[in-house]
Amino acid sequence: MERAEINQHSTVENVGELGEDSICNMATKSKVIQSDIVDRPREKFHSPQTGNERKKKQHKCEECNKQFSRLVDLTIHTRTHTGEKPYRCEECGKQFGQPGVLTRHMMTHTGEKPYKCEECGKQFSQLGNLKTHMKTHTGERPYHCEECGSQFSSSDTLKRHMLTHTDERPYQCETCKRRFSQQGHLRTHMRIHTGEKPYRCEECGKRFSTLGDLKKHIRTHTGQKPYRCEECNKHFSRLDSLKTHMQTHTGEKRYGCEECGKQFSLLMTLKAHTGEKPYRCEECRKQFGQLCNLKKHMRTHTGEKLYRCEECGKKFRQLAHLKEHMKTHTGEKPYRCEECGRQFSVSCNLKRHMRTHTGK
Repeated sequence: MERAEINQHSTVENVGELGEDSICNMATKSKVIQSDIVDRPREKFHSPQTGNERKKKQHKCEECNKQFSRLVDLTIHTRTHTGEKPYRCEECGKQFGQPGVLTRHMMTHTGEKPYKCEECGKQFSQLGNLKTHMKTHTGERPYHCEECGSQFSSSDTLKRHMLTHTDERPYQCETCKRRFSQQGHLRTHMRIHTGEKPYRCEECGKRFSTLGDLKKHIRTHTGQKPYRCEECNKHFSRLDSLKTHMQTHTGEKRYGCEECGKQFSLLMTLKAHTGEKPYRCEECRKQFGQLCNLKKHMRTHTGEKLYRCEECGKKFRQLAHLKEHMKTHTGEKPYRCEECGRQFSVSCNLKRHMRTHTGK
């Protein structure tokens, strides 16, 4: 006799010996057992063969023999071998093998950042980036380099770090054969050859090949200077400018004059000393010692005015000119005539005024 039948038989035989409460309890337990059977996953009550068939990964990649339970997963995986990228970004033309990757990429153009850190308010375009960022608050660094003991908050950061020990550069540019340790670096490098500039400034329309360059450029509009010198509290818009400035405090003088041997802490100071002006304007042949000065000068030819006053909308070619102009709105008049005490908001107005005293 089957086990279920034995239990049922014994229950019926003993009913006469049980009280009313006991019978009710038995009925309740019976319902619980039946309910438990219904609620459990069905495959546990099928034969082992049926359960294995349900879990079987029947879709196999012919290229690498990797197996998948769903055909759609195999299709997506196959693109890693074929290089097929059917999903194209309408903004910059970049193509992707998966629609989800395209969706994430689109956020680099739209600036959409739906994931916000509750701790500091910083926002991210991807959930994974937010999770990694959260470790900067908790101090958690679970990924450990076996080579040097350095610890990292994400596995990707550890992997990138490991390449500094192996000097492995698996990603090669097909155009110039230069090799890179990270695929992202290769992608950025490729834009030198393709001329692709996917990052656009909403303020002036100028385009950039890297997000970092766009962020630096944005500061020319906002005037933001996030890099501060711990020594003198001077602020800079770029990290490399801060590093250059720090040499004035350390006394380090890396640049020597070939003629007289005099040493300088800054390259531009050496160029000023030698009179070297390697940057030439193709329009008027004027030469400059620094590239930034050439760029400023070029705006006199192009008429480009990057710096806009938020108060009245007036635009300027140079940030210094915008700052001078802002004083007309704030009422600030820092330039004072020593002769009569009259004050001015911009230095050029003071200079013009001085002629009324000198007669020049």
